[in-house]
Amino acid sequence: VQLVESGGGSVQAGGSLRLSCVASGNTFALNPMGWYRQAPGKERVVVAFTRADGTSTHYEDSVKGRFTISRDKNTITLQMNNLKPEDTAAYLCYAVDWTTIHWGQGTQVTVFS
Repeated sequence: VQLVESGGGSVQAGGSLRLSCVASGNTFALNPMGWYRQAPGKERVVVAFTRADGTSTHYEDSVKGRFTISRDKNTITLQMNNLKPEDTAAYLCYAVDWTTIHWGQGTQVTVFS
């Protein structure tokens, strides 16, 4: 399984960014798919994930109401609105294939005030 991310970049606080992640390879059993983020000197934390049917989602408390995750087959997107400086981090796409976690290469999101 390969995960390729796109999106990210720098934005002023209050702005929006959209991240996408496309899975290829043996994608039959990828469940869930989602995003982690890791800021410098901090632990990697889950931001949001969605189950295979795309209707069951989970969000980390600090992003609820601002971020929206969606899934269309092997592609997930993370719409991030009202971004805050504390959202600055490397965002990594992940997908679980039975007992294996696959990771994307990561994409940087920087929010400046």
